[in-house]
Amino acid sequence: MKHFSKRTAVITGAASGFGLELARLAAREGMQVVMADVQGDALAQAVAEVEALGAEVLPFRLDVSQAAEVEALGAATLARFGVPHLLINNAGVGAGGLIWEHTPRDWDWVLGVNLMGVVHGVRVFTPMMLAAAAADPGFEAHIVNTASMAGLLNAPNLGVYNVSKHAVVSLSETLYQDLRLVSERIGASVLCPYFVPTGIGRSERNRPEAAGGSAAPLTASQKVSQAMLAKAVDAGKLSAAQVATLVFDAVREDRFYIYSHPQALGGVQSRFEDLTLQRNPSDPFAARPDIAANLREALRSAS
Repeated sequence: MKHFSKRTAVITGAASGFGLELARLAAREGMQVVMADVQGDALAQAVAEVEALGAEVLPFRLDVSQAAEVEALGAATLARFGVPHLLINNAGVGAGGLIWEHTPRDWDWVLGVNLMGVVHGVRVFTPMMLAAAAADPGFEAHIVNTASMAGLLNAPNLGVYNVSKHAVVSLSETLYQDLRLVSERIGASVLCPYFVPTGIGRSERNRPEAAGGSAAPLTASQKVSQAMLAKAVDAGKLSAAQVATLVFDAVREDRFYIYSHPQALGGVQSRFEDLTLQRNPSDPFAARPDIAANLREALRSAS
């Protein structure tokens, strides 16, 4: 999709981080923007910012883990702007800890947002796009799903997050292949960012009561993970705005894989060599033994 002006973008997780920067960029490209997020107050502020850039905005508060709420988002988008041309399933939460310490509610929350939020977005909006493409030879669209480098690697003490993001990569690759079977005018991409300051390290603030709430007790390993993740994310040198530009460039070029830090792909290559050579998993911190040492010390001293 080469052109964005006078077209519609739907962005989840649009009140902060990547989502907000993507909404700002969509506005600058002349798009109508549907901004969806679970944080009502932050969403209102973000919408005001994007409207100030000249965009027509439809705000929509929802929990992407809930199928009915994403279906309602689809209906509201159709009613206001028609079939969207760009869907960015971006909403996500961060969580970690030793994998056997995650409770069922931890799994429900993280997989509900990170994976099922993408599933619902794909399920609701893809049929709309296909129908529009069948009816109008000039219609084209693109879907971007936000995963993570954690969807290509398996760093320790981030189990539930790794699982959710690996699933998003798999879903996105399958979506790409499935779309190619039925249409040439709807593309797909997966965004795999590394450490970028977005606020994801403080995801617990939006954890719903049904999933334990923001005051859900944390194990020692989960506290270690939360602290180390927040530190690493906040120290990131690449900005969310720069990543948003990478996303729009990839959509223009119909490029599937979007990496914020391609230099991190060395670890991915080692992982796939492990698979093909049938060797045990390599140390994901081989290039940064200080991180491994700090993590090991923190976990053992906390136990």
